[in-house]
Amino acid sequence: MTEKFQVTRRTILAGAAFAGALAPIVMPTAARAEGGNIKTNASATAADIAKLPRVKVDLVKPPFVHAHTQKAEGGPKVVEFTMTIEEKKLIVDDQGTEVHAMTFDGSVPGPLMVVHEGDYVELTLINPETNTLQHNIDFHSSTGALGGGALTIVNPGEKTILRFKATKAGVFVYHCAPPGMVPWHVTSGMNGAMMVLPRDGLKDHKGNELVYDKVYYVGEQDFYVPKDEKGNFKKYETAGDAYQDVLQVMRTLTPSHIVFNGAVGALTGENALKAEVGDRVLIVHSQANRDTRPHLIGGHGDYVWATGKFHNPPETDQETWFIPGGAAGAAYYTFLQPGIYAYVNHNLIEAFELGAAAHFAVTGDWNDDLMTSVLAPSAS
Repeated sequence: MTEKFQVTRRTILAGAAFAGALAPIVMPTAARAEGGNIKTNASATAADIAKLPRVKVDLVKPPFVHAHTQKAEGGPKVVEFTMTIEEKKLIVDDQGTEVHAMTFDGSVPGPLMVVHEGDYVELTLINPETNTLQHNIDFHSSTGALGGGALTIVNPGEKTILRFKATKAGVFVYHCAPPGMVPWHVTSGMNGAMMVLPRDGLKDHKGNELVYDKVYYVGEQDFYVPKDEKGNFKKYETAGDAYQDVLQVMRTLTPSHIVFNGAVGALTGENALKAEVGDRVLIVHSQANRDTRPHLIGGHGDYVWATGKFHNPPETDQETWFIPGGAAGAAYYTFLQPGIYAYVNHNLIEAFELGAAAHFAVTGDWNDDLMTSVLAPSAS
């Protein structure tokens, strides 16, 4: 038996035991909390939800975001998403360094999912038989033990459907959390974010509405690629073959790469994020594992929800904001000058040496009142 299938079998067996152990406390059809005497009627709940309109969403690859309204139209809805888990090899830098990635819908990060507060999220999660590992999903935006992780364990060749009510407004991480393998799956790329908008849209610290013209999703990812005795990054035939070596690198807490959207340069050059002078841009930024410090060089966070929760008043005029590991944040900025803006993790070693950087390419007319060259560089 190869190590790949040893890892797979060990994971699946652990998951089965884990799910069985949780069965007494995870009750998807009815619930009761003795202290608060909370009860639900499963059949009545299902009947009520069945009356709601349904909306099927086609997800798109980050940094782009699927079509959505900023204010809710009508009452709560059941919003249907489908995501397929894809285990795939990624090239993460221009040296050809390989990562055996685990992904939601084939991208690192997985797609940004947008609903409104009070909507029901209904996710169909597919683990194709061509995969080799067990997976699941933990939604930080959900309410329920393990964020749905215990209810969504799928082996290769299986699918599952999870429904939960989006009761908290903000941006939230989701990630794979299989028993005994959580950090390996998360640091292999298996994470993303959900945005739950207030039903009446975003507001500033004074209660005035904030409307964005564009929204981009930046997922920051730490990879841990082993090196050989000569200091070269190693390559492996399968994720299982790499597992033990990757685990050793992970335990050093020292990433080999820290990147935006899956690879060094994924959001620079031809892939730079586009805007025009006057555009109001919402930047959603997630980091499922490590702390980060986003900074827009030459711009600001006009309004920033650093921990991503929209019922808290946003901070204003921020230069750098702090997003703790396992969270997502949002920043709103109106671009006032054309040019190339670097958007970086302002641990500058991580930005310039490890890859945590993106570009905004902004077009429009220059405003001399905001900045001008009084004297061009010349001999003194």
